[in-house]
Amino acid sequence: MSRLRPLLTASMIAIAVVQAPREGKAQWIVFDPNNYVQNVLTAARELQQINNQITSLQNQAQMLINQAKNLASLPYSSLQQLEQSIQRTQQLLSQAQRIAYDVQQIDRAFSTTYAPTSASMSNGLLVANAQTRWQNAVAGLQDAMRVQATVVDNLDTNRTQMSALVTASQGASGALQASQAGNQLLALQAQQLADLTATVAAQGRAQSLESAQRAVAQDQGREQLRRFLTQGQGYQPTTVQMFH
Repeated sequence: MSRLRPLLTASMIAIAVVQAPREGKAQWIVFDPNNYVQNVLTAARELQQINNQITSLQNQAQMLINQAKNLASLPYSSLQQLEQSIQRTQQLLSQAQRIAYDVQQIDRAFSTTYAPTSASMSNGLLVANAQTRWQNAVAGLQDAMRVQATVVDNLDTNRTQMSALVTASQGASGALQASQAGNQLLALQAQQLADLTATVAAQGRAQSLESAQRAVAQDQGREQLRRFLTQGQGYQPTTVQMFH
């Protein structure tokens, strides 16, 4: 606009005269510089409004692009690997030998095999129950070690998934991708807690079976000692011939 003003000022001095025949008379056309300036200013303001509208459209387009990025889904998913790890651990727990994680089964075992020793039990039944309890304790220890081995195998998978999820979170292009990466990291932590819970449960089961075996063995030992001392007339020392 500063460059136009000298030209407009000079135009105010000049008067263009055009003689045109009309009905046999001459007419004078006078150039109005004020009107010209107003027209130029109006055109400039309209151009500025158009530029503002273009800028506004560009901002709206950028906003839509950013919204699209925020709504973009995370291309990486660790859900399948985490589910497989949990399924392996759950499968081992469901394959528990003998006395498993079932309340009714545990109650039946402690009312029979682990029941307090009574005088009405035969010696053969006492021996059979003792052998069954020993087998239960060994099976519990084996199950606990199997669960521990599976959890150790899952550690390598967890490390790989954690590295991939952290990388995806750092390279997320929008809020949704970052949120999904964070949710998958939480799922990974939940899977690790599930493995830890399974390990504690299996180890606790093995220790409980071993403790129950020792407790019942002590009770059975007292009963067998009582039977040995009170059988018939009790123990009577006699003279025996060891060698001919």
